[in-house]
Amino acid sequence: LPGHEATGIVVSVGSGVTEVKCGQRVAVENHYYCGDCFQCKDGRGDICQRMAQYGHGKGTDQGGCSQYSSVPARYCYALTRDLTPNQAVLLEPMGVAHNAVEGIAVKGEDVLVLGCGPVGLFAIAVAKALGAREVYGVDVVDSRLDLAKQMGATVVINGKKEDLRGRLMELSSGNGVGRIVEASGAAPLLNQSFSWLRKGGQMVLIGLPKAPLHVENVLTDIVFKSLTLKTVHGRRIFHTWKECERLLADGLVDAEPVISHDLPMSQYQSAFSDLLSGNACKIILDPQN
Repeated sequence: LPGHEATGIVVSVGSGVTEVKCGQRVAVENHYYCGDCFQCKDGRGDICQRMAQYGHGKGTDQGGCSQYSSVPARYCYALTRDLTPNQAVLLEPMGVAHNAVEGIAVKGEDVLVLGCGPVGLFAIAVAKALGAREVYGVDVVDSRLDLAKQMGATVVINGKKEDLRGRLMELSSGNGVGRIVEASGAAPLLNQSFSWLRKGGQMVLIGLPKAPLHVENVLTDIVFKSLTLKTVHGRRIFHTWKECERLLADGLVDAEPVISHDLPMSQYQSAFSDLLSGNACKIILDPQN
């Protein structure tokens, strides 16, 4: 079953389960780590070599688009704060953004976020919450840029309508941007972005490019910049979950602007139609209706 971002209430537990109890509200960590490989033994279950994935049909047939779902207890994050169901279900995608932004030391820095889909929007909000000075949101769709402003972007730039490089150099006094979060997955944009990074700057990749990466000026834009390049795959278990829960519960991040649809599961066909048409941001489905 699909549905890799899910929250719910525990209604039954197996014998010997101590991590969660009946009646507890949980969210699902969909990276099903094995616990035995090198990464898992090194405390990095998020990048397990033999990872199964809830809601993706990889190693399990369970998913969130069901009224009841069987989830091993060790992959359940038990909520500790009074989040709404909508906030709780968004901990997973927000966690990807948090994992990325936390790793590039944004406090006091100007941050460029490329791509204002749901994860990019969360990256904007998290960057502000973690102390970024200015946050620049870039997309080619004006409605997404409107959402970027709602999520805390101080400057938004339409990459199709403006000279992106010129604007960024103007904003950074010609030095380049100190921190870049690539959340678009657009290979041509990523290829250019190294030239916009300040010397000694840091960049993190969240987006999923489907085309080869090509950097024209490797010496100038990469080697001589002494840059730091990071990537993420999911969330740090369960550090990221705790931090995201805190930001939402304390009102430091508002998730509501990201939600474009909140529908019963019975309307899944229209939900997927809106998603595929590009007329949606984040769609929440309630399997109980």
